[in-house]
Amino acid sequence: MRKRSGFTVIELIIVIVVLGIMTAVGVPNFLSWLPKYRLKSAARDLYSNLQLAKLSAIKNNADWAIVFNTASDQYQVCSGQGPDNSWGGTDNMVVKTVILNNYGSGVGYGHGNATPIGSTFGDEITFANNVAVMNSRGTGNAGYVYLENSSAAASYGIGKRTNGLTVLRRWNGANWEY
Repeated sequence: MRKRSGFTVIELIIVIVVLGIMTAVGVPNFLSWLPKYRLKSAARDLYSNLQLAKLSAIKNNADWAIVFNTASDQYQVCSGQGPDNSWGGTDNMVVKTVILNNYGSGVGYGHGNATPIGSTFGDEITFANNVAVMNSRGTGNAGYVYLENSSAAASYGIGKRTNGLTVLRRWNGANWEY
């Protein structure tokens, strides 16, 4: 007699059924995790861009800023004000433009059901004139930016204090966590 090696049809069907059950359990968990991941990624990138502007301002001995635009759900990292000498103008020296919609559906400016970290939410940005300015000493104006993912019912507050400290906080449903 010759020995045959391989799998039987019954063994293959059992493996396919087990994989189907694992997929049925895993996909809903993944789909609920994905919007929170996208929001966290957007919040961490904004935090990193605040740090980039701060360190670049110190390195170049010049003011840098992040200019927020709530109407278009984007912000720009700028290395200079341009000829009009205003951060709010369209002629800033833009180093980087970040579009929040690129992180996936539902990510944008907003605070969800969170309470304000300071006294008010404003238009989801508490920096004066929606501009976070960093000077050559690494300090500048204080404020927060609130990001949310409407699909995940989650929100983050990313801010900067006047002493230059950059803060990333997450709303846990009851209060803000570091």
